[in-house]
Amino acid sequence: MKKILKIFAVLFALLSGLFAVYYFNLDMKLMRSVVLPFMDKYFDKQQPQRII
Repeated sequence: MKKILKIFAVLFALLSGLFAVYYFNLDMKLMRSVVLPFMDKYFDKQQPQRII
């Protein structure tokens, strides 16, 4: 019985964490503050592949 309660507690904690990420939009805040500046630096250095 204690194992089942521990499993439910872990699942509840995981679900609560995922809900917090969704509710506060933390994934896109991370993307905007960390990933996009890195990608901007990388792609600004690239030469255009074709002339439009």
